[in-house]
Amino acid sequence: MITHPQAMATPTPDPDEERRRIQTARLVAYRDDGPLATVLAGKLGGGLPPVPATLVALLAVVGVTVAGLLDSGGPILLLPVAIVLLLVLPTTPRDHLGRFDWLTPPLLRAAEFFTIIAIGLTAEAPKWLLFVLVYVVGYHTYDTVYRTRQSIWPPAWVFRAGLGWELRLLVIGAGAALGVLTPVLAVLTAYLFVLFAVESVTSWVRLDKASAQAGADAEQDLEASPEDALEQATGEAEKG
Repeated sequence: MITHPQAMATPTPDPDEERRRIQTARLVAYRDDGPLATVLAGKLGGGLPPVPATLVALLAVVGVTVAGLLDSGGPILLLPVAIVLLLVLPTTPRDHLGRFDWLTPPLLRAAEFFTIIAIGLTAEAPKWLLFVLVYVVGYHTYDTVYRTRQSIWPPAWVFRAGLGWELRLLVIGAGAALGVLTPVLAVLTAYLFVLFAVESVTSWVRLDKASAQAGADAEQDLEASPEDALEQATGEAEKG
C-alpha cells in the first residue's frame, strides 16, 4: 500500500496574540526609541510603568523650567535631559499593553519637545531653528503613525539613524552645556531633515510605483479577451 506524506498543517496564529503583538509594535514605533534605548532595553529588567514614569518626567521638566533652575545656564541645562532619561529609559522593556499605555508616545513626544524648547530658549538659540527641529521630528512621528496604520512599517534603521528621542536630547543638552547649542541645533536639524525627508519620499514613491504596476497588471488582465488568454495559456503549456 502506497501512502503519500501529508503536509504539515500550518498553525493558525491566535488573533488576540497577533493583535497584542501589532499593538506593541505600533506603540514602540511611535516612541521612536534610538540605539541607546534599544541597547538598554534588555538590561533593565521588567522596567517601569511607561505612562506614570513619562508623565512624571514631563511634569518634572516643566517644574524645573518654571522654577527658574535653568536660568543660570551652563551644565545645569543638562538637568532636564537627565530627568527624562532617568525616568523614561527604564520604561523601554515594557510591552505597552496596559489600558492607558497608548498615552506613552504623546507624553514622551511632549517631554522631548518641551525639553528642547526649554533648553533652547534658555540658551538663547534662534527660535526659528527650534521650530524647524520640532517640526522635523513631528513630521517623522506623523509619517510613522500614518505608515503603520496602512500596515507599512518604516525600516528599523531609520529609528537608529534618527538617534531616537534619547540621543537627540543628549546631543542638545551637551551642546547647550558647552555653549555651542546653535551650531549643534543647525547640524542636527539639517541631518534629521535630510534623513527623514529623503527616506519618507523614496519609500512612498516606491510604494506608489508598486501600486501603479499592480493596477496596470490587473487592468491588462481584465482587458485581455478570452481567446488571447486561452492562446497565452496554451503557449505556456506547450513551452512547459
